[in-house]
This record gives sequence, C-alpha cells and structure tokens, in this order.
Amino acid sequence: MNVRPAPAKPVLAVTLGDASGIGPELVAKIIADGFLEDVARPLIVGDGRVLRRGMSIAGVDFPVHRLTDPAEADFSGGIQLIDTGDLDPDAVQLARVSPIAGKSAGDRIIQAIDLYRQGKVAGIVFAPLNKAALKAAGFNYESEHELFAELFGITAPHGEINVLEGLMTSRVTSHIPLSEVSRNLSREGILAAIQLLDSAQKKAKVAKPRLAVAALNPHSGESGTCGREEIELIAPAVAEARRSGMDAIGPISADTLFLRAFRGEFDAVVTMYHDQGQIALKTRGFERGVTLAGGMPAPLATPAHGTAFDIAGKNLARTGAIKEAVRLVARMAG
Repeated sequence: MNVRPAPAKPVLAVTLGDASGIGPELVAKIIADGFLEDVARPLIVGDGRVLRRGMSIAGVDFPVHRLTDPAEADFSGGIQLIDTGDLDPDAVQLARVSPIAGKSAGDRIIQAIDLYRQGKVAGIVFAPLNKAALKAAGFNYESEHELFAELFGITAPHGEINVLEGLMTSRVTSHIPLSEVSRNLSREGILAAIQLLDSAQKKAKVAKPRLAVAALNPHSGESGTCGREEIELIAPAVAEARRSGMDAIGPISADTLFLRAFRGEFDAVVTMYHDQGQIALKTRGFERGVTLAGGMPAPLATPAHGTAFDIAGKNLARTGAIKEAVRLVARMAG
C-alpha cells in the first residue's frame, strides 16, 4: 500500500508587532510552548533584542538561529530569526505610543510582504500593531490594510475581516459616524462586501460558504415602514450575489442574526456598520478574535485585540487570539 507523506507545514513570516505592546511576549510564548512549530515552519522577522525582551517578560527561554538570508533557514534546527537589528528596546518604553516602535513595526510588515512576493513565505502573521505609532512614524494610512493594498497594488475591494470560531464577518462601512452610515450604503458596496467574504471563505477551504447579510434597520425595516434600505439596497445586492452563484441570504434582522450564526447556520456575516458585528464578536470571545486582511493575495492575519498597553510588560497577555491567527493563516497557506 502506498502511503502519501504528510504535506509540509507552510513557511510563515511572523513579525513581532509594536515593541511597546504585548506582541513580542505573545510570540515568545507561542514559540516556547511549541505551538508555532507544531502548526507551521515559522520565520520570525524582527530585532533579536526585542524578541529577547519578550522572552524575559514571558519568563521563557529557547535557542534562536539568526539569519540574514531566508534561504539559510533550517526548520529542523529550532527557531529561525531574520534579525533586523533595527530597534534597541531600551529606546522604546513599554505601554507608550512610540514613533520608533511604529517605524520598525511598519518596516517589518513591508519586509514580510517582500518575502511573500519573492516566494520565500506562504503567509504572514503579524503581532499587534498600533495605528497611532504607525502614523507618528509616517505611515499615513487609515489602517494597515491600506498599506497592504498599496504594497500589493490592489485596487479591487479589500479590507478587514473579523474571525471568531471560524465565523467571518465583514462590514460595508467602517470608521465613520453612525449618522453617516445610511448615505454611505450602496448596492455595489454591499455586493463587494459579500464577494470579499465569499472569496476569503474559499481561501480558507470552505467550498460553498453560507453567507448572511444583516439588515440596517430594526426588524429589517418592517416592510419599509421603518426604513427602506433593506428594500432598495440590501435585498437587491443579495439577489445579485445569488445570481452570481453565491449562497447568500438576507437582509436578516441584526438582533437575531448572530444568534443564528453562532449556532452554525452561517459561515460568514456581512454587517452594515462597524459596531453591528464587533459588539457581537467581542462579547462572544474578545481574547480569541482574529483580524484577517481580506482581498489580499497573501493570507495575512493578526490578533484582533491590539497592542493592549494596559497589560504590556506584565506577563498577563493570553495567547488565544495569536494562536487562532496562526492556525487560520496556516490553513489558508497550506
């Protein structure tokens, strides 16, 4: 009998994130407990001194093989680190916004994407970034997702996808006042959000994703007596998605949608505005949520909880979210 060898684990670039936050200690913890090497062949990208500080905070220790060229990586020989030598941790105070830390974190993202484009890694996990630090360092983007799009030359729909327990959500509008949501909705925008989720689910190996689309108004607009967005915008977008072969339904009243989604009726949910989905996901599992960069050629993900300055350096950071990010990227890259 011929037995197929197990497929090789994917090579993933793992960056340390913002050195002022919990990223370095999170990476140190998932290296020390063996998780990272169980799931992938990790190539750590960052300053070895920052990783060492993360190890000290986490109370762990392990050998590190420093590289200058990814081609030198020996994944049978312990943790492989591309040591950038660009950031002295003594110059960065924990739990404070630092342009120095922001510059290094942004540069490491650029470096990891370069590695992907060169075919040297199959996916990227980045420990939490700090948007204020990135902007202070000159990365003038609304979020890291615009930086990703520029680096990859993406003009098609893209953006943040939130993931919890395998359930993905995307939103049609994001960081705008609630009073402006309705005027920023369109059939095209709703359809693009549905398409983004359908594509991401298929990259995550879901062959026929079940997609649910939230209503905007209470009780789905009550047949137009409590708003007409459902009739004029959302339902037509869902119908167009179905004509394109996507398994989409909606609009579904938002006050029951996530109850059904967490019961397993749907694989993904499109919401109309930021908090419509974020409240549900963060209430369900704040410390396990993942942010996926939707619409990119590479699988890129990070913990959804951010840099957590309130606990940085205290060895209180939990690894649930970064482990889920690694699992997701490894599955998409495999």
